[in-house]
Amino acid sequence: MLRINETISLADWELSENFTRSQGPGGQNVNKVETAVELRFEAARSPHLSPAVKARLKRLAGRRWTQDGAIVIRAEETRSQARNRELARDRLADLIREALVAPKRRVATKPTLGSQRRRLAAKAVRGGVKALRGKVDDDE
Repeated sequence: MLRINETISLADWELSENFTRSQGPGGQNVNKVETAVELRFEAARSPHLSPAVKARLKRLAGRRWTQDGAIVIRAEETRSQARNRELARDRLADLIREALVAPKRRVATKPTLGSQRRRLAAKAVRGGVKALRGKVDDDE
């Protein structure tokens, strides 16, 4: 059971962990111990998330979202399997928390009359500067 917030907790059947050998430093231990964790969350099949949250989660997950609607998170920062497991679960929880926040709807506004006039005045000044950049006549 992975707790996201007060109302949402993910069931164990939605999460699966796969352990592999980690890359990077580790001495003689690196070739023997499977410390890297690949956490897989069946996001598309999850009954705990609304369709809007799933859509935001898909956009946020990016490459980590698979074709069958799962999120795969890989953690191999530390040499401890337990710590990597904790890191992967934390990352998943953070990603879901981020998807739970609905973005504010932008309210379209009209530019003020003053800002329109200032913009046109600036354009006229700039156009005047560029008009003076022509070739200089030698007849003077």
